[in-house]
Amino acid sequence: MSAPRHLAVTMGDPAGIGPEIIVKACTALAPRIAAGELRLLVLGSGPALESARAMLGAAPIPQVEEDAEWPALAFLQAAPEGAPIMPGVLGPDGGRLAYHAIERAVRLAQAGRVGALVTAPLNKEALNAAGFHHAGHTEMLAALTGVTGSVMLLAHGNMRVSHVTTHVALEDVPKRVTPQRIRLVLDLTHQALRDLGIARPRIAVAALNPHAGEGGLFGRQDIEVTAPTIAQAVADGMDVAGPVPGDTVFVKLRAGQYDAVVAMYHDQGHIPVKLLGFHVDPATGRWDALSGVNITLGLPIIRTSVDHGTAFDIAGRGIASERSLIEAIDYAERLAANRAARQEKAA
Repeated sequence: MSAPRHLAVTMGDPAGIGPEIIVKACTALAPRIAAGELRLLVLGSGPALESARAMLGAAPIPQVEEDAEWPALAFLQAAPEGAPIMPGVLGPDGGRLAYHAIERAVRLAQAGRVGALVTAPLNKEALNAAGFHHAGHTEMLAALTGVTGSVMLLAHGNMRVSHVTTHVALEDVPKRVTPQRIRLVLDLTHQALRDLGIARPRIAVAALNPHAGEGGLFGRQDIEVTAPTIAQAVADGMDVAGPVPGDTVFVKLRAGQYDAVVAMYHDQGHIPVKLLGFHVDPATGRWDALSGVNITLGLPIIRTSVDHGTAFDIAGRGIASERSLIEAIDYAERLAANRAARQEKAA
């Protein structure tokens, strides 16, 4: 098999913790990079990256041009710098650099120069202040790649949860839970699990209503919409269970009875994954680390992300955890390697 392509690691908002977690991750992964097992191309703000590197006493990351041959670890300036960016200070230049890092990384992925995107967090307010009116990374990536049916999958250990709906008001969820959307999420989740090396994925679909509607007493969506869609997926050869009541389905997932759960709405899926992914210091009551990966399904390119925000309140202090970013890199590497192996086999 040929050497792995670079993974593009975008800095997100350079005023957030992106620069420092990238430096920490590159330092932790240095042995694998040196051994030729992993190649990373960081995109973002050069001054922000250098500031984080100096603060942490890490090795420099060489800057390259887009059309050059890159070393195993390299940095590419996303766009010209504007006003100096200060850690923890929200501003349009942070949003502008975050956008252009993603835009360039997408273009490199579409050209086959990078195998996947790994994204550090951006700030939606800064992004919109810069004139890029997207709700977040997922919507931006969909626009840049011309996709309308993307799906969010969160992963922490064996907790893998995809979502039928995400950033919509709770009152709007029932009308968006359609047979077509549920089936799309099932199909993309099934394929993602296979890309992760699970030959026969087992998927459960969480019920929308308490007790899966309790025979219609608490709503009929699970009976009239979800159940027939699951039955058709099973008839088509997929291993799908449900609708399973939301108060038990994630316990069964954690116990290994399923490989993934399809959640109906944002908090239904996010709460169990983040509850297990956050590490809280019992002495202070503060969380000091977060594990978990956000994977966007349905794009023509591979994209994984940290499962946390820009954390402006601690940016520039050198205390942010790189754990989620390393997990996102690991997931991107696995997905890219399996996709490359399939392409080589088909060639």
